[in-house]
Amino acid sequence: MRMVKHLDPSAGVSRLLLRIPVYLYRIGCGWLFADRLLLLHHVGRITGRPRRTVLEVVDHDRTTGSYVVASGWGTGAAWYRNVIAAPEVSIQVGRRTFPVIAAALSESDGAEVFARYAARHRTLARYVLPHLLGLPVDGSDTDFRALGRRLPFIQFVPRGSRPNGQGDRDDPHDSSSAVDEKSTG
Repeated sequence: MRMVKHLDPSAGVSRLLLRIPVYLYRIGCGWLFADRLLLLHHVGRITGRPRRTVLEVVDHDRTTGSYVVASGWGTGAAWYRNVIAAPEVSIQVGRRTFPVIAAALSESDGAEVFARYAARHRTLARYVLPHLLGLPVDGSDTDFRALGRRLPFIQFVPRGSRPNGQGDRDDPHDSSSAVDEKSTG
């Protein structure tokens, strides 16, 4: 898969359009996005100042409450670097804000997440995102998985939970035990 064009989201009309959802969240209209978009509250790794970024939800696990987003601008995106540097952040989904831990997904997990996303949002994944990201796709699951391997994904897990299925009883490397789980109620 080759890059078709390089996009700069940091200037002009593109920046203004990408910032509109942040302003809608600020005035209390985050509910308009339901669970398609989330507002990330994070801290600038250099300035230490609070930052807000709206991101599209790529995957949501209702059992764990975790959300997955992709960095369309790669690992160089400021929000991505900020959450890698300081993973204890909070997100707002609709009207609900809660603390989470940010964890980067592996390339293989990213491929599977994006393949599921593409199956749910075929037109968007096939025609819109490639133009926004500058990466062509042919519409096949193989191509969507290849694109998913190229994009960095972050999973936001509610604090107290473990990211990416870590801590499952079937994991022989997990130090927790069923006895510990029963004793905590």
